[in-house]
Amino acid sequence: MNVLGIDYGKKRIGLAWVDTALGVVLPYGRLETGDWRMELPKLIREEKADSVIVGLPIGLDGQENENTKAVRKFVEELKKSIVVPVEFVDERFTSRQADQMGGEVSRDEKAAMLILQSYLDKIKR
Repeated sequence: MNVLGIDYGKKRIGLAWVDTALGVVLPYGRLETGDWRMELPKLIREEKADSVIVGLPIGLDGQENENTKAVRKFVEELKKSIVVPVEFVDERFTSRQADQMGGEVSRDEKAAMLILQSYLDKIKR
């Protein structure tokens, strides 16, 4: 199963990819937030994604906030142009973890990788 992970941000969208048969999460690039409406649905179709996992920024207090609302709005718009299921994963601390990761991959992609890994860990349980 091909799964696309998304870290939605105000400026950029980080992407990560996994074929669950292989189980290796890979960085997949990033998009400028203003450019996603044409590019992201096309990518999902062309790469034959079976599902999309989006990080949901919940506050430390467990409550939703303005960022949460922005991500939910993004997902509602995305769902209008794709046919695959979209799921949310709690993304608390992914940016901080991404900053601690080495390598030359962007922070946005690293955060998307962490979101996708969190999803894989969740379905393994």
